[in-house]
Amino acid sequence: MGLCKMMGSLHCGLNKTRTLDFLAPLAMRLYLVPVFWMAANTKWNPLEESSSLDGTIQWFGNPDWGLGLPYPELMAYMAWGAEYFGAILLLIGLAVRWVSIPLMITMIVAIFAVHWDNGWLAIAEPSAQLDAAKSLLKEHGNYEWLTEKGNFVILNNGIEFATTYLIMLLALFFTGAGKYFSIDYWLTRNKTHCEG
Repeated sequence: MGLCKMMGSLHCGLNKTRTLDFLAPLAMRLYLVPVFWMAANTKWNPLEESSSLDGTIQWFGNPDWGLGLPYPELMAYMAWGAEYFGAILLLIGLAVRWVSIPLMITMIVAIFAVHWDNGWLAIAEPSAQLDAAKSLLKEHGNYEWLTEKGNFVILNNGIEFATTYLIMLLALFFTGAGKYFSIDYWLTRNKTHCEG
């Protein structure tokens, strides 16, 4: 009986942290903003005159050296739009549940069209190739400068990051933007909820 009472007290104490439950969706949103902003601007930065979506369209459509996707122009604009406007909406916390949908679709396409064949890991495990690359850089490059801020790694380009983002977006789809630090919260806090 004493153990049950103690567990009940611990559970009640744990439940008091629910006043801070807005921190999880806020943290996920703020983590995903630069991820999608950078991905969008890599495809096309509309604020730079020299930037265009042409390279992305070609990569999406070319079956020899690209993804070979159908309707590459449409797909490129949709992926760019989801990431560009999605980053903005995640930042301000507006329509977060809605914008999670096209972003999740973008991640699913990325998982299967880009990363699937490379397995799980985004960064390759230590290998003979990594050792050889380090050796070449130490002999012919500026290895100390290259590794000043971290280790030298080889990109494996597996599904790890895209899957992580997909799971975070799925959580945001169900939880929403969170309280206090989102426009969604202030727009809906006095509204009656849908029933059924």
